[in-house]
Amino acid sequence: MRILLTGSSGYIGKRLLPILVESGHEVICCVRDTSRFSPPESLKSRINIIEVDLLNEASLKNIPKHIDGAFYLVHSMSASEDYEVLEQRSAENFRKAMNATQVQHVVYLSGIVNESSLSKHLTSRKNVEKELSKGDYNLTTLRAGIILGSGSASFEIMRDLVEKLPIMITPKWLNTRCQPIGISDVISILSKTLLNTKTYNQDFDIGGPDVLSYKEMLLEFGSMRNLKRYIYTIPVMTPKISSYWLYFVTSTSYPLAIALVNSMKIEVICRNDDINHILGIQPLSYQSALERAFSKIERNEVVSSWKDAFISSDFNFNISEFIEVPSFGCFKDKREMAHNDRVQCIDKIWSIGGEKGWYYGTWLWQVRGFFDKLAGGVGIRRGRTSEDSLNAGDALDFWRVLYADKEEGRLLLYAEMKLPGDAWLEFKIEGDKLVQTATFRPLGLLGRLYWYSVLPFHGYIFKGMLTKLTQ
Repeated sequence: MRILLTGSSGYIGKRLLPILVESGHEVICCVRDTSRFSPPESLKSRINIIEVDLLNEASLKNIPKHIDGAFYLVHSMSASEDYEVLEQRSAENFRKAMNATQVQHVVYLSGIVNESSLSKHLTSRKNVEKELSKGDYNLTTLRAGIILGSGSASFEIMRDLVEKLPIMITPKWLNTRCQPIGISDVISILSKTLLNTKTYNQDFDIGGPDVLSYKEMLLEFGSMRNLKRYIYTIPVMTPKISSYWLYFVTSTSYPLAIALVNSMKIEVICRNDDINHILGIQPLSYQSALERAFSKIERNEVVSSWKDAFISSDFNFNISEFIEVPSFGCFKDKREMAHNDRVQCIDKIWSIGGEKGWYYGTWLWQVRGFFDKLAGGVGIRRGRTSEDSLNAGDALDFWRVLYADKEEGRLLLYAEMKLPGDAWLEFKIEGDKLVQTATFRPLGLLGRLYWYSVLPFHGYIFKGMLTKLTQ
């Protein structure tokens, strides 16, 4: 079967893709920017990649007419304040595009929307479902609440809270109940639903066997990590204060924090478990889903992370637009040093950031990250998805990977921190030397003042980092 997979570079799409290929399907991967889509080498010969932006109707002509099934895994709840309008338009454009094909079945992953009063985020999801249901194809909507897995937003936020705060003074919405589900079960349900006639033109809630409050989830998380935690809820925290609380304590972006807080005030509990009986699936318990997530992390097998999506920052751009580092009107700090061993040097570069740190003056990077967080930026808490692997599009602390070629020995990063201008950091092996270049394109007088104010630190940080990388 020919399957169209939207959101191929997203958290769910990256995990669903190999399952579809293993099932014998020919998968057409829709991505907005091919530069930031790096599927495993083992899959490249068995998939087709097309560039499609659902907000650009002209690009939808790239979708082939002959497809049998399609997955709609597109969300943009923190891409802008107008995400409701954007999601509605994306769904409408997708529906029209599908009507022009031979598609039989579309599967849409949404959120549980059983309450009469919904958040802006969940209302948008429901409106997308209504729009998709107008198409000339069979639609199945799968509604999920909290999705737990290595790299998922929910898992990483809970991990930040539990591992950093022995005592939590929290808003009352922590008593709200929900029904979490493991990412492995979500992928299994998605793949088994496609082209299953028993699921046509219906919507199903998907969740695990446990109904828990967010407070119970955090306490059980702590217990599993052998951490004694005390949580006290108070009624005076407004949604705005709650959003700031999540934003400063965890690695989430502020727009995402707002969307999450507003949704967390609403119970997300499954109406029934009909889909489990239809597909023959027994979802994992909350504890088992956590154990599986940590097992993946310990083995460095995190396939995808929400942090790698642009939803984790305020940026939303095509990598190809920034991959050519400018020189005109820019300040540069260029240094080079002979390396002792090419392979060892490249391995160090590919392990930079995250838990490993920046090899030299890491505390200064952390201070910079703290001030970036205060200014409304991403800070340094995002870390990295894999300990030793980097691909274009990955988040790396407060940087975004634009280009990563280990054989060539070149890594190019773009700054997503709050800056009065644009900044790049490049590492490149040239013969027996490592060339390290920091480039800053200032925006007005403030940008120039910023560059000169941090220049004294560059001599300390960049020289020390280069020395450590080449030793």
